[in-house]
Amino acid sequence: MKFHNCVTKNIIGMENFAKITFLGAAGVVTGSKFLIETSEKNILIDCGMFQGLKELRELNWNELPIDVNAIDVVLLTHGHLDHVGYLPRLRKQGFTGKIIGTAPTLAIAEIILKDSAKIHEEEAEKANKEKYTKHHPALPFYTIDDAEKTIKQFETELENTWITLSEHISYRFQYNGHIIGATFIDIDINAKRFVFSGDIGRTDDYLLNDPKTPEWADVLFVESTYGNKLHPEEHIEDMLTSIIKDTIYKKGNLIIPSFAVERLQTLMYILWQLYKKNKIPNIPIFIDSPMGNNVLQVFERFPKWHKLSAQEYNAMCNHVNIIQSYKETWETIDDKRSKIVIAGSGMVTGGRVLTYLQQLIDNPSTTVLLVGYQAEGTRGRQLQDGAHEIRFYGKYHPVNATIKNIESLSAHADQNELINWLSSIKNIPEQVYLIHGEPVAQDAFRVKIQNTFNWNVTIPKLNDVENIII
Repeated sequence: MKFHNCVTKNIIGMENFAKITFLGAAGVVTGSKFLIETSEKNILIDCGMFQGLKELRELNWNELPIDVNAIDVVLLTHGHLDHVGYLPRLRKQGFTGKIIGTAPTLAIAEIILKDSAKIHEEEAEKANKEKYTKHHPALPFYTIDDAEKTIKQFETELENTWITLSEHISYRFQYNGHIIGATFIDIDINAKRFVFSGDIGRTDDYLLNDPKTPEWADVLFVESTYGNKLHPEEHIEDMLTSIIKDTIYKKGNLIIPSFAVERLQTLMYILWQLYKKNKIPNIPIFIDSPMGNNVLQVFERFPKWHKLSAQEYNAMCNHVNIIQSYKETWETIDDKRSKIVIAGSGMVTGGRVLTYLQQLIDNPSTTVLLVGYQAEGTRGRQLQDGAHEIRFYGKYHPVNATIKNIESLSAHADQNELINWLSSIKNIPEQVYLIHGEPVAQDAFRVKIQNTFNWNVTIPKLNDVENIII
């Protein structure tokens, strides 16, 4: 247990410090959960699932090593699964408080929790039926009923507005790009500012405005997903054009595993633009992501949170074929035309894309295009790293398809963009914690921050506890 402050004084009771517990996204990119305990309120920042490596996924089944009943409120930076996917389990462990975020964040979280619960139920049922599980019986991580009960605890707050939690604690959400509704969170505790970056978006994004930046931070928690990398200066439209033309030449299929939130909508927009500019022919484009379809409606509901006009939104949607049923999924697979299929999930961890890959990944005329961060231990990372075979539902399939990657379509800021985001902070933070990154990326980013700003940087481990004098 560590104490950080320039001033030494006796600690008598909770009145003098905030206790921080790193319950996720510490040394890894997934499972974001950070608990702040004070004498007035206990606040959980994000409540995400672990994804990727088996030993991480197994952590999801453990109860949290804290008093869940004592948590007063959950504040959400954004609606991605690795930031909200543990919420139903938190409720089952005794959390009864409010779950607060911006309106689009809660709309996305509702979609993701319901979709995730449905997948959990279906996979447990399939595992039990086909007997490819060691668990007897296999149980869903949570059910649709669990998700619906959790959603009843949602409460919306405005962006860029200070909200009072107690006498000495207030917070606000600040626009952060990345996905629709995403924010970083300023929390003032006894006049000391804690800043949680959430996931920081890109500048010059196709759909979203540039992230806002923090002006002051006494204690800073900053993501480091690409802390060791610069996104390549790729000509995305030229690369996509080349890949699509090659797919047509091979009389094959282009399968794009995609995150349902933001990436899918960005791809729709780019493909529509390429057609408008006569760079690609009118190749059939199929969107097979029930969750992605629901997210499109969030874009329609919250036009102030993105750049698209209503006219652009409608034209983009009319340019693609949106699959409505699993029957249509199989009809699309059986369609002999060259085509583009965009299907969830982005790291190939589940969802409709598995059905396409089961049937098509062994065909040399198939191209699989990865368009986002692939966490360690996911099928997406295996494909990115050149795996010669891949396992779906207990069976191995040879990878004869061409695997492509467009890294610059990532929704995460790279090292330069992260440094620019930090550069707006006017003071010298007492402490900087690097979160949401793998070890190599975090260590490189730690050195970069220290060399650039001469700030004190710590890389916490899972379940580490820090006490900050306030």
